[in-house]
Amino acid sequence: MDEIGSDVAWKADKTLTGPTSPDFRNSTDIFVRLASLEDSSQISAIYNNEVLNTTSTFDLRPRTKSSQDKWIENHQGVYPANVAVVNLGQDRGIVAGFGALSPFRDRPAYSTTCENSIYVDTRFRGRQIGSLLLADLIERAKLHGFHSMIARISGNNEVSIKLHKKHGFELVGTEKEVGRKFGKWLDVTIYQLIV
Repeated sequence: MDEIGSDVAWKADKTLTGPTSPDFRNSTDIFVRLASLEDSSQISAIYNNEVLNTTSTFDLRPRTKSSQDKWIENHQGVYPANVAVVNLGQDRGIVAGFGALSPFRDRPAYSTTCENSIYVDTRFRGRQIGSLLLADLIERAKLHGFHSMIARISGNNEVSIKLHKKHGFELVGTEKEVGRKFGKWLDVTIYQLIV
């Protein structure tokens, strides 16, 4: 699998397949690029909110600065992390969301399959940020030679399910009551895209 040698800025007007929010109608309003260590605190703020308040992730403890930095370092090269950065008014430079490709399984025969994850800051939801991030990850997966992408989604996360369906992912299974958080049993639905 080839590595991407430089950042690729996927612009809103080239990657959105649905209607855009008026806030991000211009291609210069928001862009997606590879994540860097400078994004660590903003990424962890978004992720830790999900850890503490939602079932979008099955993590139970917030990430520390050092664990977030290590996560970013591990998401370079073939399994990159990306960020959507706002370039508009007082929000200029804010990371509005992030995504990542990760190994699907550790056995060699799975090496052409990756798993994706997407998280959007609550302040920027409903503005196609997740769609921008996912479109970018799909392109990066293709460039890196992956054949299949997997999304493992908490069974009640309808927004994520809708997002993945919009980008061509299909339901391939459900794992019943495999997680427990906030005193509830949680299913995981599995969506797949052949890239």
